Amino acid sequence: MKSASALAMVFVTAPDIKVARSLARSALNAKLIACANLVPKIESHYRWQGKIEVSPEVLMIMKTAKTKLARLEKLILGRHPYDTPEFLVVPIKAGSKRYLDWLADSI
Repeated sequence: MKSASALAMVFVTAPDIKVARSLARSALNAKLIACANLVPKIESHYRWQGKIEVSPEVLMIMKTAKTKLARLEKLILGRHPYDTPEFLVVPIKAGSKRYLDWLADSI
């Protein structure tokens, strides 16, 4: 098993399910992620250019190896329609051995 500390989750929001699916497929085809969970119908509240905004979005939760983060970020930022897309990395501290083995073998 690859150490859990070598793995990470990446959070990205997308404007709609079509964009989220396209980004997920691109990352999978490039072998930069093991999987992506797309959580539709979230509502984001944020400050943008001095105003408070509210937007419907899709949350993407991607699992990857830390060694692939730079390439994944480049892919997402290069294909994302937002001026400043969310790209947040959360380290994986622990998980079930079977799942972590699958994740490591799938990247």
